[in-house]
Amino acid sequence: MKVYTKKGDSGTTQLIGGTRVVKSSMRIESYGTVDELNSYLGLIRDQEISTSQTEQLLEIQDRLFTMGSLLAADPKGTKMELPQLKDSDVENLENWIDQMEETLEPMKSFILPGGHTTVSFCHIARCVCRKAERIVVDLNENEKIDPVILTYLNRLSDYMFVLSRKLSSDLKTNEIHWKPRM
Repeated sequence: MKVYTKKGDSGTTQLIGGTRVVKSSMRIESYGTVDELNSYLGLIRDQEISTSQTEQLLEIQDRLFTMGSLLAADPKGTKMELPQLKDSDVENLENWIDQMEETLEPMKSFILPGGHTTVSFCHIARCVCRKAERIVVDLNENEKIDPVILTYLNRLSDYMFVLSRKLSSDLKTNEIHWKPRM
């Protein structure tokens, strides 16, 4: 099987289920942004981080592939059986967040992104996650999306923020607190 089919040369692509849509559609934008997020998680996973953080990111990447397949499915249905996101996937994120927060100082102000390349990658992933969430919310206005997708994206951006803080701590990097100029 070849990677290229030439079927998309005119600016359309096929959803799981067979329907062709323009590549600029909100549905394509949604799973394309989830794919972008997944790539950033791969970049973070390639850094020198703990084995448990690597395993968590691999689990999240798998869930993002699941999410992508759900978003790539024809809303009118498909005969293909697709994996599903579950409430327990959201609970995993919450548990990981709670575990990391146990070791961190409480936040007293906003934190400026940066301090270490790995930390910055987490902040970029958090922003891409928020972008994906906004796009899926917009898609949901016209085509109902499984609510767990929205919940997962919302919690994942929280996870990415807490992971950035945890990595700042692990890497002994100072967090720069935002002090608004008044």
